[in-house]
Amino acid sequence: MAHDWSATTTINRPIDQVFAFLADGTNDTKFSPRVQKIEKVTDGPPGVGTVYSSSVKDAGMKTSREFKLTEFEQPTKIRWTELTKNAITVPDGGYDLEPAGDGATRMTILNTFEGHGFGKVILPLALRGAKKDADAFAGRIKAAAEAY
Repeated sequence: MAHDWSATTTINRPIDQVFAFLADGTNDTKFSPRVQKIEKVTDGPPGVGTVYSSSVKDAGMKTSREFKLTEFEQPTKIRWTELTKNAITVPDGGYDLEPAGDGATRMTILNTFEGHGFGKVILPLALRGAKKDADAFAGRIKAAAEAY
C-alpha cells in the first residue's frame, strides 16, 4: 500500500524563480510551520548530494531530520530522501514544476511516508493529516514563493 500524498498549485512567478526558491531548502521555514530551523550542511550551491539538516516539531514532539537532494533537474524537478530514521520519514519527496503561461508555474509537491517502529502504528494518522493539509500546504508554498 502506497503512503503517498501530493498537492498542486499555480504560482504567479516564472519557473526559474520558483525553482531557485524551492531548491534553497532554507526557505522551508517560510511555508512549513513544523520546520523550526533548517540549514544547508554541505558546501556549494544546491544540487544532487546537497544535505539539509532541520529541527522539526510534529504533534508537540521535536525531532532532528536530514534530507539529501537526489535529483536536481533545473528548472523542472527536485527530489530528496530523508537520511534520518525517525518514527515517520520521507524516503522519497520532491517538486515537479512546469510553465503555466503568463510567467506562472504549476508546482506539484509529492511525498511518500514510511513508518519505523512506533511510526508504523501512527502512519495512517500522519498520512491522513498530511493529505487533509496538502492543498493548504501548497497554498503556503505559493504565498511564500510569490513573496520571495
